[in-house]
Amino acid sequence: MGKIIAIWGSPNSGKTTLSVKLARFIYDKYNAIVTVVCADEITPALPVIFPNKKADEIFSIGTPLSKPDITQNEVIKNIVTNKNMSNLGFLGFKDGENRFTYPAFDKDKVESLLMVLKNIADVVIVDCTSNTQDVMTVTALKMADTVIRITTPDMKSVSFYSSQLPLMSDPKYKRDEHIVCMNTTDNSVFTPVSEAVSHFNNIAFSFSFCQGIKNQYMKGTLLEKFSDKKWDSAIKALSEKVAK
Repeated sequence: MGKIIAIWGSPNSGKTTLSVKLARFIYDKYNAIVTVVCADEITPALPVIFPNKKADEIFSIGTPLSKPDITQNEVIKNIVTNKNMSNLGFLGFKDGENRFTYPAFDKDKVESLLMVLKNIADVVIVDCTSNTQDVMTVTALKMADTVIRITTPDMKSVSFYSSQLPLMSDPKYKRDEHIVCMNTTDNSVFTPVSEAVSHFNNIAFSFSFCQGIKNQYMKGTLLEKFSDKKWDSAIKALSEKVAK
């Protein structure tokens, strides 16, 4: 049975970028079956990851979640893959969809979905929202074998965690076991990294700003490989920590 890795963080901390890059690295390095669940229904991630796919090539996670019972066949039918990477798949909401597109689903539905994915994939990465009231995010954080918590070196991230971490006092969140990563998403941050680090405990991995990866995000080519020594070193170390 596969393992669940939940990636959660402050707004605009690079959750989707890290989810895609970590998934691609694990897929390549370990020859693993990897599925990424994109939880955001306010700003769907599939159009960002697959901007050039035709409409009939993009499926929605809302379809299996709206069924009375979530079956393996229904889940597999709605996984989006890229050419020559059939064992690296994505589930998420499509362009134009929002929380009113499908009937409301509860934690039981999300648990069923994640259990199905654990049975068909070696690694399930959940690209969580920042919203600690979002049912898919909350369920994934509680079910995850590993939670990667992303921070950024700015006061917005400091404020976010000061506000939201107290809401995760339930032992099911295993808050003290989260792997904390510092991700510099811009080359003109206003808070020095060293000063920002003092606000967060136990930074395990740091991702420096990489213009090439930011360009990939803007162009919708995140699934393509890009070599950057610092980024490669950090993603390799993180994958070794969470994938084994």
